Amino acid sequence: MTEEKLRESIRHAISIVKKKRLISEQKQKLDEAKLRESIQKLVSLEMRMISEATPDNDPAPHGNTGINVLEDLLKKIIPILETDYKLLTTSLDQRESFRSHIVNAVVGALTPVEANNDAEQDEQNEPMSEDVDIDIVDDDESKFIDINPEPAAEDEEEEDPRDGFGIEGADVTGRNMAYASFKKIESSIVDAYDLLSNSEDQELFYDYLIANLKLYFDKFEGELSVSSEEPTNQAYDTAKKSQPDGTGGDAEQELDFNL
Repeated sequence: MTEEKLRESIRHAISIVKKKRLISEQKQKLDEAKLRESIQKLVSLEMRMISEATPDNDPAPHGNTGINVLEDLLKKIIPILETDYKLLTTSLDQRESFRSHIVNAVVGALTPVEANNDAEQDEQNEPMSEDVDIDIVDDDESKFIDINPEPAAEDEEEEDPRDGFGIEGADVTGRNMAYASFKKIESSIVDAYDLLSNSEDQELFYDYLIANLKLYFDKFEGELSVSSEEPTNQAYDTAKKSQPDGTGGDAEQELDFNL
C-alpha cells in the first residue's frame, strides 16, 4: 500500500469515527432532553397530587363565636399544659393531681367572671331609680383623729398560695406543677372568656373548654403510656441466648453471623 493510500484510509477512518461520535452526542442530548421532560412531568404530577391531598390549613370558622374564640385559646394553652404534664413521670398520682387542679382552677377562674357578667346584664336591664338618699351625719365624733392608734398586730405568717390552690388529698408535686402551669395560662383563659357577652357563646365556650382539657389530658396520658420497645432481630436473640449468663457475656465477644 502506497503512502498516499494509507493516508487516505486514515482520513476515512477518522471521518467515520467523528461521524459516529457526532451521532452519539446528538443521541445523548436527545435522550437527556427526553429524560428532563419526563422528570418535569413527574414533578408536576407529584406536586398536583400533594396539593390535592394536603388538608386545608385555614378552614372556615365555626358557626359559633364562642367556639372560634376557644379554638384560638386552645392553640395557646394546650402546648404549655402538655409540656408541664409530661414532666410528671414519677407516678400516675402526680399527673392525676395536675389534671384535677388545672380543671378545678379553670372552673374557679371563670365562675367569678361569669357572675360578674350576669350582674352587669341585670344592671343594664334594671330601670334606673331617680330617688337618691343621701345621709349626712353631723357628729363631732366622726371628726376625731386618733394620734395614738393601737399598735398593729404582728403580721401572721404568710400563707403559701399553693395551699389555697390545692385539693385536699391530692399529690403535692402535681399540685405545685399545676399551680405554676395555671399561672402561665390563667390570664389568657379569663381574657378569652371576657370577650364574649352572648350567653350562648359563653356557655359553649365554657362547656367545650372543660371537655377539651379533659380530652387532651387523656391524650397526653395515652402518649406517655406507650412503651418504646427496642427493636431486635433473630441474630441478636440467638446470640444472646447462647451466652452463659443470658446477658450477652463478654462485651468484647463478637456475634457469630454464620448462624
